Formats: sequence, structure tokens, C-alpha cells
Amino acid sequence: MTKKLNKQQETDLLTILKKRFEENEARHSKIKWDEVEKQLSGNKALWSLNEMELSGGEPDVIDYDKKSDKYLFADCSAESPKERRSLCYDQEALESRKKYKPDDSASNVAKEMGIELMTEEQYKHLQSLGSYDTKTSSWLKTPDKIRSLGGAIFGDRRFDTVFIYHNGAESYYKSRGFRGCVWV
Repeated sequence: MTKKLNKQQETDLLTILKKRFEENEARHSKIKWDEVEKQLSGNKALWSLNEMELSGGEPDVIDYDKKSDKYLFADCSAESPKERRSLCYDQEALESRKKYKPDDSASNVAKEMGIELMTEEQYKHLQSLGSYDTKTSSWLKTPDKIRSLGGAIFGDRRFDTVFIYHNGAESYYKSRGFRGCVWV
């Protein structure tokens, strides 16, 4: 499978991203679309952004790093992306399940898409821009110490508060997916 968009796919995706960018200015009030578009033009990350879009993630810019001159695109769908739910945390967790294995893991799917799981910090930043995961939850990049003990972390918003929880990495639920991000 080629991980490159053809010209029409690229044009279609840029149209979607521009419209979303313009409709959600509060997520990136000091960032100009023309500058983002220059960064996107011909960038190999377009394929990953398209994968995020196709799986229901609704990617949009949520941050800019001046030092690296890169923009952070993240899944901004109201709930955890629908096509990325019912996954355990990673390959180790998937292999540890003896019965009722999920189809895959969040880490594997993210890697295939060329994106990263959001960190706790990125997730809290996203939540400061709106209300996300009010009915679902999202696996987050788990610190090595927690993962080495068999756990993984996830987040959601309940009672107008963002919660970060823990669970066994091998667990999976139809309402838990993952939010990804990619620097462009």
C-alpha cells in the first residue's frame, strides 16, 4: 500500500482541513491558515492526516512549536474516533489476552497510520479548547513505568472535568478508542 495521496486526494483533504480550521478558530487563534498550508504542501504527513480523517478523527491544528516550526494536528472529533475503538493498548497487551482478543491495539493502529497517541499533556491541552470524550474515552501515551507494571492510561471528560485514569493495558471497551496527533 502506498502511503502517499494523489493530487485529487491531497486537494480534497486540504479543502476539508481549511474549512475545519476556519470554523474552529478558538483552537488556534494566533495561527494563520496560509502558513499551515505551506507546511502541508507536499508533506508526507498528509497521508497520516487523511487516515485520521477517514477513521473519524476530524484532525485540526491545536498547537505550534516555534522552535521546530511545526504545527500539531490532533483528533478533534467530539468523541473518540469511531473507527478506532474496541482496541487494547499495545501489542504486548494484545498478545497477553487468551480469550476474546480485540482486533488490534491502539499503538499498532497509530503506528500504521503514521501518528502518535496523544500524551496526557496534549490531551489536557485539547480539553482546554473544548469538551471532548463526554461519552467515550481515549487511550493516551502511557509512561514506561506504568506500562512496565501492566497498566495504561486513558482520559475522558465527565462532570465538566477532565479525568485521567488507569486500566490494565489488555482491556478494551467499545466506547474507548484513541486520539492521535502528528507534528507537521
